[in-house]
Amino acid sequence: MKISTILADIHAGNRLQPEDAVHLMNARGRDAHLVYAAADAIREEKVGDIVTFVRNNNIHITNICKNLCGFCGFGRRANDEDAYIFTVDQIKEQLAAAEKRHVTEICLLSGVNPEFDLNDYLELLHTCREVLPGVHIHGFSPDEINWAATQSNVSPHDVFIAMQKAGLSSLQGTGAEILVDEVRSVICPSKVSSSKWEEIIRIAHEEGFRSSATIMYGSVESVRDRITHLEVIRRIQDDTGGFTEMVLLPFIHEHTPLHKKGLISFGPTASEDLLMTAVSRLFLDNFDHIQVSLPKLGPKMAQAALCAGADDLSGTMYQDAVTEDAGGVAWCMEPDEMEYIVNDLGRTLKERTTFYEIIG
Repeated sequence: MKISTILADIHAGNRLQPEDAVHLMNARGRDAHLVYAAADAIREEKVGDIVTFVRNNNIHITNICKNLCGFCGFGRRANDEDAYIFTVDQIKEQLAAAEKRHVTEICLLSGVNPEFDLNDYLELLHTCREVLPGVHIHGFSPDEINWAATQSNVSPHDVFIAMQKAGLSSLQGTGAEILVDEVRSVICPSKVSSSKWEEIIRIAHEEGFRSSATIMYGSVESVRDRITHLEVIRRIQDDTGGFTEMVLLPFIHEHTPLHKKGLISFGPTASEDLLMTAVSRLFLDNFDHIQVSLPKLGPKMAQAALCAGADDLSGTMYQDAVTEDAGGVAWCMEPDEMEYIVNDLGRTLKERTTFYEIIG
């Protein structure tokens, strides 16, 4: 089927089918530009010309991790020379610095420490609430929820109830990577299965938590695998409506085990980044927001992605050791820098809350 026929079908109000989405992901040359333009038009229909960001701060509690995934350069074994775990006082120092930056969201990003149980996660939440009682706490992947439940011999439902009481505001949809078990067996064999990830996300939504959705693309998966992942995400959103946005995370390859072992030579190209953005916008018709990973793409590619269906620049973050340890630059930008690249596109930058309420 021709690209133009598929795009005309979408604009007629028909849902993009997986086989057609694969066709769009394989577009090249001028056909690829047609896909970008179609996604940009859908973006304009859904959210207009506003580009959003959240004033947030990443807090990396520990890089000790049970998973040591092939795509990750961040995780360490407990006895590695550069392994760390911050004390409560050190965490409080980071939170105090975040308060001075007037953040509205704290994002807890860490390794899945094999020594942690539910009480450790609850203590972390209590510490955040003690220092920043009004901040939105965006934390923990389904893999971390599953680990806390297993370690403490309780159900994921019990974990969510306890975390809600301790102050967790929303769940991270991270750890999804590619929701195809054949791919996961190569890139993250120690993480939860695709079905377990989906199960825990659904439980989170049932318990009243909203979450992000993510995809980490550009490692060993095929284009069809990427679309299978989007199918899972779209199906969950149809059923629960609990996702706030789709976060697109390009694989950073340089310092990762996958690259060092020769299993992959490069990460995704610029064309793949833009097609992933555009097809996500076209396929995820039940999402309002498609988020660019500004720290991973950098300002120029982020601009291009905003013209291919994206409408959100993620956040200020202030630190992103996960990207840096994988070999990336980690472009953490202040709002005035974001405004510079957004205004250049003829769009308007607006600060938002985690749930996309416009501030000011």
